[in-house]
Amino acid sequence: MADWVSLYGNNGINKWMLPYFGKSVYEDPEAYERISPILHITKAATPTFIFVGERDIEVPSSQSMEYWYALKEMGVPTKLVIYPDEGHSLRAQDHVADLIGRVVGWFNQYLGLAR
Repeated sequence: MADWVSLYGNNGINKWMLPYFGKSVYEDPEAYERISPILHITKAATPTFIFVGERDIEVPSSQSMEYWYALKEMGVPTKLVIYPDEGHSLRAQDHVADLIGRVVGWFNQYLGLAR
């Protein structure tokens, strides 16, 4: 999640947020803002690999795109991959294999791990 405020009205599972935050985003927006990564993006420095399913209703791809764009603006190494026709978890075997390859490559690049 990049922005808890916008996520509240843009996901298919927002009812769990009420017990977590204690109030809706409309009643207590500061609680949601306080932990929204997008509002702290100027502190980001860690290379970040982001992947998301195009049809994810739990954490919509727009959240990933917003975070990816902000990281790029801050000069943080980042990569975004949006898998077509996928939801919150990847199910297509070719997508899973692609993701594994990308994650291993990312770790090798930024952590110097050998294959």
